[in-house]
Amino acid sequence: MTSADEFVIQLALDKGVLQPAQVDAARAVVAGHTDLTTTPPRLLDVLIAEHGFTSREAAKLLADEFGMPMIEMANVRPSGELMALLPRPLAVKYTAFPVSRENNTVRVAISDPLDVDAIDSISHYLKTSIEPVVAPADEILAHIDRFYGKDEESMEKLLSDISTGEEAQIVANTIPGAGGAENDDGDAPIIKLVYQIILEAFSRRASDIHLEPLEKRFRVRYRIDGVLVEVENPPKRLQLAMISRLKIMANISIAEKRIPQDGRIQVTVGNKSIDLRVSSLPTAHGESIVMRILDKEGLQLGLPELGFLSDDQATMERIITLPDGLFLVTGPTGSGKTTTLYSCLHFINKPDRKLITVEDPVEYQLSGINQVPVRTEVGMTFANALRSMLRQAPNIIMVGEIRDLETAEISINASLTGHMVFSTLHTNDAPGAVTRMIDIGVKPFLVSTSLRAIMAQRLTRKICSKCKHPYTPDPRELRSLNITAQQAANANFAKGAGCENCHGSGYRGRAGIFEIFVSNDEIQRLIYENVGTSRLREKARSLGMRTMREDGLRKVLSGMTTIEEVVSITVGDAI
Repeated sequence: MTSADEFVIQLALDKGVLQPAQVDAARAVVAGHTDLTTTPPRLLDVLIAEHGFTSREAAKLLADEFGMPMIEMANVRPSGELMALLPRPLAVKYTAFPVSRENNTVRVAISDPLDVDAIDSISHYLKTSIEPVVAPADEILAHIDRFYGKDEESMEKLLSDISTGEEAQIVANTIPGAGGAENDDGDAPIIKLVYQIILEAFSRRASDIHLEPLEKRFRVRYRIDGVLVEVENPPKRLQLAMISRLKIMANISIAEKRIPQDGRIQVTVGNKSIDLRVSSLPTAHGESIVMRILDKEGLQLGLPELGFLSDDQATMERIITLPDGLFLVTGPTGSGKTTTLYSCLHFINKPDRKLITVEDPVEYQLSGINQVPVRTEVGMTFANALRSMLRQAPNIIMVGEIRDLETAEISINASLTGHMVFSTLHTNDAPGAVTRMIDIGVKPFLVSTSLRAIMAQRLTRKICSKCKHPYTPDPRELRSLNITAQQAANANFAKGAGCENCHGSGYRGRAGIFEIFVSNDEIQRLIYENVGTSRLREKARSLGMRTMREDGLRKVLSGMTTIEEVVSITVGDAI
């Protein structure tokens, strides 16, 4: 046992965090270790595993003793430039992680303030002063794996462990002529490496894979729960080979490197079939590849899984089962509009109804729904597709996005002739969609008579259920959401400590926060009078509409997400 361990245990005894009987029992476990083929357990590890002592408590004791600040590693998201200052081997050796940089000082998270040699060595390597802050060792190591990626040895092991069956399956599904003469032994490592990147992204629930050529390195990042996370970068010398392999898999030209190209890859991982939408873009240092992972099973979500609380769910079920009218979902790119619309279609997709969608492109292919892709090069625009769709006698129509007056007018005319029409717009809030439709050129009386409801949404990360723990927000946090003392007294505030399940982030999965603007006679009259967005919002609020920030507040109070998440995605939204 190290002197640092003894120091922590003595501090815990002095502060009453541990009892002597617990320490004696843990010492007995260590002393009773008789298996000479294995290393005896650390006393501190036994106390943590069997006696309710936590690594965060140990770190807090050290921080308080030395007058150093504690840091929540779950909130640390370093840039690539910051991580480049401290190489992975050094970070692992000293259990340290770069947190931030300000002027000539680098803030570094460490686990052992007693290890003066580590602090001096890091400062000497960085050639600048450092400000050490304390964090639990397990959280620092999880962050190293999360942001630096696995080390080379573990990557080689992962590549060699890819089963022949799975590898052959993905190659056969994606590469023309796979298994033939064109895939000689020289290509095998590249095939394995590309497969490993896709497999790792899927296992970590990433929505996007970004392969970005930079001047001196080839960066790979995953977007996980809406946040980009850098993983281990392949060697720069493999950049061209990996991009060429992905372009072959996506069935796009490897000879064309001057213009953007789009393609698709279909792969099978285990028993799951997933699609990847591939986009290549020429940059100064090579072609950048972004792969959007389209998991079909994610679209089979029910309304509760999207994040609706019971009252909003009842409102949504009533809206989407109406016989006719226009229902709009608004929000920025990546806010979950497509998932919400498809989940609504899945809810109402019954054998006695005909559903047709027109999309650009068709991202998810679902059974029981007629899906029409837009092809502008042959004249198949949203408007032309809509005209033809109406002759197919559908009950429900989904238009991927209303972009122009022609599409808007046809969608509204369809809603006025007995069809339920779903579509999306890019606006910041729900009432703003009315103004946007009128700005496009739609007459106010058409908007007022056709509109049934508008829903604005954002995605907020959910607290990881495995490492979730209660906490008490400070007054500044409470003020940021205008949380009253009464609300705080009845709330279930929680945070994630960071664990293997969430890769140290404290969050796992996302849920929506919503603003549902329902039309009625009073709203219709205001739209007809072409009043401004502020008047519409004021009237809707008086009729009971909750803003996204208010809906987010409800989810903070229930322990679903954190104050920081809601504040960060509802900037400028006043309660």
